[in-house]
Amino acid sequence: MNNLPVRMARWSALRPWRAISGWFLFVVLCLGAGAGIGGNPAKSEDFRIGEAGRAEAMATEGGLQQRPVEHVLISGKPGKTGEPGKTATSGRPGLDQSVAAAAARDIGDRMRKLPEVASVAAPVRSADGAALRIAVTLKGPELDGKKHVEPLRAQTAATQTAHPGLLIEETGSPSISKGVEKQRGSDLSRTELIALPVTLLTLLFVFRSAAMATVPILLALSSIAAAVGLSMLASHAFPDAGVGTNVILLIGMAVGVDYTLFYLKREREERARSGGRLSTQAVVELAAATSGRAVVVSGLAVAVSSATLYLADDVIFSSIATGAILVCLVAVASSLTVLPALIAKLGARAERRSVRKSGRGTPVRTPKSGTGRITAALLRPASRRPAATLCVTVLALLALASPLLGLNLTDMGRETHSRRIPAMQTYDRLNRAFPELKSMHQVVVRAEPGRAGEVAGALRELARRAGNDPALAGSAELRVSPDRRISLLELPVPHYVSSAAAQQSLQRMRTDYVPATVGSLTGVRSGVTGDVARYADYPAHQKGKLPLVIGSLLLVTFAMTVWAFRSVVLGLIGTALNLLSAGASLGLLVLVFQGSWAEGLLGFTSTGSIGSRVPLLLFVILFGLSMDYQVFVISRIRETALSGVPTRKAVLDGIRSSAGVVTSAAFVMVTIFAAFVFLHIMEMKQMGFALAVAVLLDAVVIRAMLLPAFMLLLGEASWWPSRGMRRARAAVPAARTPVSVG
Repeated sequence: MNNLPVRMARWSALRPWRAISGWFLFVVLCLGAGAGIGGNPAKSEDFRIGEAGRAEAMATEGGLQQRPVEHVLISGKPGKTGEPGKTATSGRPGLDQSVAAAAARDIGDRMRKLPEVASVAAPVRSADGAALRIAVTLKGPELDGKKHVEPLRAQTAATQTAHPGLLIEETGSPSISKGVEKQRGSDLSRTELIALPVTLLTLLFVFRSAAMATVPILLALSSIAAAVGLSMLASHAFPDAGVGTNVILLIGMAVGVDYTLFYLKREREERARSGGRLSTQAVVELAAATSGRAVVVSGLAVAVSSATLYLADDVIFSSIATGAILVCLVAVASSLTVLPALIAKLGARAERRSVRKSGRGTPVRTPKSGTGRITAALLRPASRRPAATLCVTVLALLALASPLLGLNLTDMGRETHSRRIPAMQTYDRLNRAFPELKSMHQVVVRAEPGRAGEVAGALRELARRAGNDPALAGSAELRVSPDRRISLLELPVPHYVSSAAAQQSLQRMRTDYVPATVGSLTGVRSGVTGDVARYADYPAHQKGKLPLVIGSLLLVTFAMTVWAFRSVVLGLIGTALNLLSAGASLGLLVLVFQGSWAEGLLGFTSTGSIGSRVPLLLFVILFGLSMDYQVFVISRIRETALSGVPTRKAVLDGIRSSAGVVTSAAFVMVTIFAAFVFLHIMEMKQMGFALAVAVLLDAVVIRAMLLPAFMLLLGEASWWPSRGMRRARAAVPAARTPVSVG
């Protein structure tokens, strides 16, 4: 591992055009292969979790699974008079029933002609008479509805044009999914418009060169493109849940720019230190031997940390893990192959420019060295009073993490989507007119065909008992599969899935109604699924997997740090610091998003909860990204210590010499992640906020205060049991004056 970056950098620097053309050929091949073979999107069965998932599987076995359904809502237009002598009790405009019935017949006739439509239900009138709804069931699996919904929406729009006196709208899971997908694409485009210019300006400030500033961005974008193509191929082993590309964009831009920045900054330092005495190839090899190795270790750490998400046994986390692993490994590959070639070409140009300037007597500008005032101020407490700094900083981070004790995990259901999506506005009006559509319970029973009558009797008894439950709509529908093996009882719930009433009704369904009826039958299998059960079972599944994933993550982080630096002590320190950083950022996430005080500032409506996927995902990603700065900073410290410098001076010099590049890299990462705070999708908002806060804490508190305080207190014990460090100390004369890395 020590020699691989150097060997690859040497080859690339000596054959720059081969390396550059080879890299872009690789990117094109990845995209071409991905587009040619195509992706494998996750299917409904890939999302099944817990009892709800098992019951869905039984329903699917009998052909009774949920289908994609659209609802056409017909109501009076505001300002229009309704049926003479009648007023809607809801305050909505009254509805002329004859005109509405004609429109309902029209929409029904139009929908039945579409090849995407499986059936059209009879119109249903709302309790107050102010609205009609027509349920339209699409063909195919539930998740495929959004692919086929546009012809239905076109017919709804045509019906609206034909009946201008009415308000005719369409909503449903397919329309909402389509709207969310469109909004997500628009939001991501906007974040790129913010992140790319800020990143470019930051890199221009760091390098004072347009050519050098564009290299990290070009490599990051090409790494993202290659990773997207590879993710399509990988989806045939790990189905894509629709979030893989988002993760590749989020992680790829951050690590791609960071890795290139680390490498380029070190190359400039080595060039300035050599004073022109070393060739471009030699300078590139020096950068590869130091920052190149740190990039490889960091990228592997992020990839291995992300792999622990596979233990969550969930298609969404598997999709995220695949995207994160691929983009990190591709970014590392770009830093090993094409980056040295680009540096060699830019370096040769810089050498020619220097020769011309020196011939004209123009002074050649060299990179600034030394410690900035902010870094010096942050480092001062740790260098003077490490014990006090350690105690105060740890207590502060624990205080920031304390809101985690009140963490409330829920699945971010449909009602959390932005109301800027037209289908969501119609969804709200539909649920006000027909509250029984808000959610439902489905009791699924599997038994021998000869017992279908017995099962039907037990389910009718269940419906009778549940009919008196105030949290239910009081109606029920019983369906039986053609082979009479599977029976399904559907019970409407006039409450949103996140409400206490809906959750309590699920609890009663599973602990009271089902055990007392179909649960008492021998030789049958039963389960409760539906909207409410899905909402409840997913967070429960995540909580159950959390200890396994977090435990594996801690072990992996420790092992990677020990492997990188040959020190058990640094492994323990790195794991503890990552845990503090992740805990503090998640605590701030809870403080901000479970309360309502920041709603106006960040543009969201609090649900009083955190998305069930967010903490587990963030823990893994934060641990991986935290390794970036730790690996880079500790590599600088270790490099200095190996030259014979006492640990105290090595710590302070290593942090000072890495301050500029780490600060610049952190600023880029924070900008990219913070842009996600302004998305409309709640889980993406929460992820962007926590990631931005974590990177800020890592770059400021962990790097400049906690890490030096730990290492200054431990001194030479920081390297235990590294034999390499002991040999290096013995080989360097005690009187030798060390050369500063910075």
